[in-house]
Amino acid sequence: MANTISYEDVLKNFKKLLKSNNLKYTTQRELILKIIYDNSGHFTPEDIYNLIKESYPEVKLGIATVYRTLTLLEDAHIVSSISFGTQGKKYEFGLKEHHDHLVCLECGGIEEFYDESIEKQQVLIAKKHNFKMTNHIMKITGVCEACQTKKTN
Repeated sequence: MANTISYEDVLKNFKKLLKSNNLKYTTQRELILKIIYDNSGHFTPEDIYNLIKESYPEVKLGIATVYRTLTLLEDAHIVSSISFGTQGKKYEFGLKEHHDHLVCLECGGIEEFYDESIEKQQVLIAKKHNFKMTNHIMKITGVCEACQTKKTN
């Protein structure tokens, strides 16, 4: 799914967010944002940490900074997460076109999808129950095709 906002605008909003939370703008915090913005997919905090360490070995970064920054970004709806229970969360850029997720319980793979009929049905259900829907998250769990194939071979 495509990003719906430019990186420059995201960075400007991020700097405002830091300032409003009395936090300093740092290269480390920006790199966390940039990695998520530039890379489609879903990342654990450890994935983000490792990507930064590999791509920017000269930058000093602690895993705690990654966790704190992700919490800040998620609270501001700049990133969103999918919970894997005791296995933690995976994060993605939150300001892109709406989509839902298929999550494989075997390999942890995540596939994004959009279905107009599901979107319409959710609006109808909310209306039927006189409920003002402001957002929704759909996560369908199961076993992906590749993992099903492995089991049968």
